[in-house]
Amino acid sequence: MSTQGKVIITCAVTGAIHTPTMSPHLPITPDEITEAAIGAAEAGAAILHLHARDPETGKPDQTPKAFARFLPRIKQGTDAAINITTGGSPYMKVEERVRPAAQFKPEVASLNMGSINFGLFHLVQRYDSFKFDWEKPHLEATKDLVFRNSFKDIEYILETCYDNGTRFEFECYDIAHLYNLAHFADRGLVKAPFFVQSVFGLLGGIGTHPEDVQHMKRTADRLFGADFRWSVLGAGASQLRIAAQSAALGGNVRVGLEDSLWAGKGKLATSNAEQVTMVRKIIEGLGLAVATPDEARQILSLKGGDQVGF
Repeated sequence: MSTQGKVIITCAVTGAIHTPTMSPHLPITPDEITEAAIGAAEAGAAILHLHARDPETGKPDQTPKAFARFLPRIKQGTDAAINITTGGSPYMKVEERVRPAAQFKPEVASLNMGSINFGLFHLVQRYDSFKFDWEKPHLEATKDLVFRNSFKDIEYILETCYDNGTRFEFECYDIAHLYNLAHFADRGLVKAPFFVQSVFGLLGGIGTHPEDVQHMKRTADRLFGADFRWSVLGAGASQLRIAAQSAALGGNVRVGLEDSLWAGKGKLATSNAEQVTMVRKIIEGLGLAVATPDEARQILSLKGGDQVGF
């Protein structure tokens, strides 16, 4: 099949950044995550990036048991490729973060490519009160939080998952992270094509200016040439603007309530599918086409949904 001009949409369904107080539409329970993921796939997402949460409190939960509550159901409900996070939450150790991907052997797993300050503390002032006791301290503590992703940690995740045929969404929050990926490529520990997910707008990482986006793309082009497939995610209000820039530059896009709660200025997105639909209109408005799951598998050299462990 021809994949020329095809744009892969990844949808990050819930994540570990936003808390239940921030939006009533944030998927929390296994039923909600399942429904949100399948809805996003039906709207055009070829890849589903998944986190798990405690269904009672919405707190991030990186136990394999938590993922087992929805992974088989999502697989049965859609042909989209499933991407399991190894980022989990910045408060977790790497051994905890990698366990679901190691056990379930997904087609894709995310992999953060460097340590960064990971600031969410500035979000606290937007809310007068919080639904659950854990939310405010969780956000405030990021004022003194380094999201650890050392070379040793990265190598540990690679060694744990590569024999499973899992490929990676390499999350790069700054230019240095591209150089870190190049280091592992030089050592032969990662395999082309590299799926590079450039992250813009997290406090502690690169900004959201169009020149920041261009700088990421130029650097990746110089380091990896034809050996990578570029995608972007913009945090918050920058989500669709940065997605449009990526698509116009020949890249791919990621949307979802992990990255932004919004569907326009002052309007909360009511679902992940709403954001997928919005970005799909941008892609098609540029004269491009949205990649199907099988086309995404071909573009990224994924192993296929019949070879996962769930």
